[in-house]
Amino acid sequence: MERFLVEVLHCGIMWYRIATQWKEREMLIDTFERKIDSKGRLMLPREFKQEFAGGLIATCGLDNCILLFPMNEWEKVVGKTDQMSSGSEAARTFTRMLFSSASHIVTDAQGRILVPSRLREEAGIKTEVVLIGLSNKVEVWNPEKWAEYRRRSREQYEKSALEAGGY
Repeated sequence: MERFLVEVLHCGIMWYRIATQWKEREMLIDTFERKIDSKGRLMLPREFKQEFAGGLIATCGLDNCILLFPMNEWEKVVGKTDQMSSGSEAARTFTRMLFSSASHIVTDAQGRILVPSRLREEAGIKTEVVLIGLSNKVEVWNPEKWAEYRRRSREQYEKSALEAGGY
């Protein structure tokens, strides 16, 4: 859906109305439980399909999960990694792991994606998964690992929010 934002600018004694166009995007939020079929396919939630319609990148995430990036968000990640110093061991390790684990994936006609077996194995995912929307990306978790992470993190939520500059 396309929308226009009208800005009103004051220039001396004259006021000008300028319409600027922006694209509205779906925000990737919420938590969904899904199953991966015997062929390694995962049905995306209806709420996520629009953002992944143009394809996506799946790669290893932090905390033993899988990350799913819409293509436009992946381009931002690539831009950030391009700015990292190749002289930094931490930057080299991060980019090597991120890119060597990355796979370009296209949804099929039913809205399913084929999750690479190496990513499923690294994340400890068998047949059941939890998808976590994180605004601009999605994490795919082993349900038991997610429950444990959530339990541990819930105890530190307020402290983490303050340290991270959250609301």
